[in-house]
Amino acid sequence: MPFKSRAQRRKFAELLVKGEISPETFEEWNRKTGSAKLPERVKTSSRHRKKKAKAKTGTRARRKTTGKTQKKAVRSK
Repeated sequence: MPFKSRAQRRKFAELLVKGEISPETFEEWNRKTGSAKLPERVKTSSRHRKKKAKAKTGTRARRKTTGKTQKKAVRSK
């Protein structure tokens, strides 16, 4: 799989130095990328973005509900 950005290439180089990925993996990705001009960063798509937390609007007083329900009387003829 080729690199998508220069930032990703740097991150993989860092992982290579730490020994978290093999040199073969890094070289494979580098070879597949070739000499393509990569952007510094890639914008995330809308499905990968974190959802913003909804702002809470104070506490609302709720009506107390009792276990009793009122039924309307139905007359039958």
